[in-house]
Amino acid sequence: MNLKYACPSCGTPLGYQGLCWKCKCEQERHAALAWTLEQIAEKQRNLIQNIQRLADMEDPEFTDFWQLLGCRDAIPLEIQRAALAAEVFWPSELYYRAPEDVRDGLIHALLSTENSSEASNLMCCLAFQGDEKAMETLLELERNPRPWRKGLYVDPSSYAQIGGWTFDKEGQRIQLNFDTCYPMVKGTSGEKSPVRIGRARKDTCPHCGGRIVDMLVLDGRDERLRFLGLDGILTATCCPSCVGFLKGPAFNHFTLDGGVEIFPSELFDGAEKMDCYVHPEDYKALTENPFVLGKAPVPLFYGAACEDVNTVGGFANWVQDAEYTTCPHCGKPMKYLAQIQWDTVFDCAEGTLYVEFCPDCQIVSMQHQQT
Repeated sequence: MNLKYACPSCGTPLGYQGLCWKCKCEQERHAALAWTLEQIAEKQRNLIQNIQRLADMEDPEFTDFWQLLGCRDAIPLEIQRAALAAEVFWPSELYYRAPEDVRDGLIHALLSTENSSEASNLMCCLAFQGDEKAMETLLELERNPRPWRKGLYVDPSSYAQIGGWTFDKEGQRIQLNFDTCYPMVKGTSGEKSPVRIGRARKDTCPHCGGRIVDMLVLDGRDERLRFLGLDGILTATCCPSCVGFLKGPAFNHFTLDGGVEIFPSELFDGAEKMDCYVHPEDYKALTENPFVLGKAPVPLFYGAACEDVNTVGGFANWVQDAEYTTCPHCGKPMKYLAQIQWDTVFDCAEGTLYVEFCPDCQIVSMQHQQT
């Protein structure tokens, strides 16, 4: 079908006049990055005065919040205190590294509630606040559950994961994400990068017969990536067509010299075969995409605030719930490494690929989520 219009920025065929959604997201992000200090202060004041509108997902407050957090790292404690005073407990990212008085208010509300839904929201808020007292509170609730626990599906340690950490049965804290974030940006032809999305391989998938792809190749020796603690190359390899249909994540072992051993996998419905949904032109787009590692770090929620951004480190834009894979070798939760938004690397794909790894066992997991 021939579409009547085209995006004036990138040329993507459209059924309407104007920018495609990706170019519109990019335009809005660039606008937020260009805000003056006066504009930032005005948006912060408006959020404080209209904090309930944020909880109700009303604009401009909702959009302003995510742009302030993701693009400018500019959610001051005054907004956190206003949210607590108004009993606004969503989005829980509001309370990232909130001060002690706000933390104590969240703990008081959590220990006072009898409602499972409110307890769920408050545990998410404490997870993002994330200090030792927050952990002690969640640990105590895991060991001595309140009646509202019966109305929830998972323990407080799982709620802690939303904030990028958790704890074990002995009460030892386990960090699940990195306090540094780099974006993947569109580079120029021939530009070298220590991170590559989509490198072609010759082997094929045993389930669909499609091409296996090195979805992420990352050289941790680059100065920008020292925060990962990788003295060599990490390669995350899977079938881009089947990864969303597997019984659990796709796994591979990596060696720091670039080697890969792909683990056997099963389709979620028990079938042995399925059709390949990635066409030759999609493989070409995926393996020839222009993305390179950005030159400077960005706020930790940069990737969490946008649906068109690929990032290394920081926080993910989870389509569903935050999900940290258990390492199949040591049984510990894996660390979040990167996200790849499928439709940034080839058209007509939905959802996001999340890459996690176990630094001790040198095992990578790749899992797909979509609405």
